[in-house]
Order: sequence, then C-alpha cells, then structure tokens
Amino acid sequence: MDYLLEVLKAAIWDEQPPEAPKWNKWWHRNLSDNHCEECLKLHECWFEKEKTPKWPHHPFCHCVLEDVPYNEVLTKSTSDSDYGKFNPYLFNTEGKYPHNKEKLFKEWGYTVTDAKWLQSEINKQGLQKYISGNYVLGKLNKDGQRISIRIKIPRKDKAENVSFITGWMVYPNGKIQLITPYGGK
Repeated sequence: MDYLLEVLKAAIWDEQPPEAPKWNKWWHRNLSDNHCEECLKLHECWFEKEKTPKWPHHPFCHCVLEDVPYNEVLTKSTSDSDYGKFNPYLFNTEGKYPHNKEKLFKEWGYTVTDAKWLQSEINKQGLQKYISGNYVLGKLNKDGQRISIRIKIPRKDKAENVSFITGWMVYPNGKIQLITPYGGK
C-alpha cells in the first residue's frame, strides 16, 4: 500500500484518510555481558510493524520494540547505494564477474551509460517502497537484516516495463543500503 497516495485519494474524494502505518524501532538493551550479534545489528533499525524480524529474537533476548511515528519514517528515512554496484559490477565493465547480469540489462536496452540513472531510480523507488512497507524480510545474520524490494523500470527498446528484485541492508534510523541492484525476477 502506498499510504501517501491513499491519503491524497481520500482528500480528493472527501473521505476519511487511512490510518498511518505503524512502525517499530528495535532496541538492544545492554543488560548482560553476552550479546547476540544479530540483535546488535538490529539496534535502532526501523521496520513496519507487520514486517519486523521475529521478536523476541531468541531465549533471554533483552531487546524491546518501540513505536516510531510515521512522520519520522517519512521525513528521516534514506536510501543509498555505491556506484560500484552498477559500474563495474552490474554492467561487468571490467569482465571480472561471471553473473551475466549485463546481458539482461542489454536485452532491456540499458548500457553502462545508463548506470547513473539506474542508480538514482533504484534509490528513489527503494526508499519509496521501504517507507510504504513494501518490502520482504530476508536473511538476518551477524552482518545485519536484509530486505528485498521489487523495482520497476521502463524498457528502452519497447513500450513496456520490466520489474526485478533488488537487495538491501537495513541500518539504524531508517537507512537502507543497496547490496545488489539485481537479485532476480
């Protein structure tokens, strides 16, 4: 659901706006000498209430969940990506990666000259979908919590769109970082 679009529609049709989505902030409380690496990585990360990692995360977990006002999610969340994820990685400009992802993008009409646009568009859509709660929880380990977000871009060679999964890592205070620009269809 895109909350802001629903609010706009309600205003246009003079209807009651939808209730704002509920979000959690994960807090790792330092109550012992033993600390779970996964809980430490979740500390201060924000998740839509329905899509929060399992809590309590393990027996004797001292973490707590706090509410995050949706206005804070809307105004303070950020997305980021390293240009190196697009060039040389995605378009394999140095010939080091056996993934063949560059062939898919070439089929859709994209080349390395489109890398900056793709980076910007994926960041923009990733952030919009994250704050709308339109993500899927992925693997959680000592490196952190991964999420998947579906992105849609126009084909450059046809009048249609293509969509694919992108992979992100969740960081404290509403930050998401792109870890893979193409994670599958």
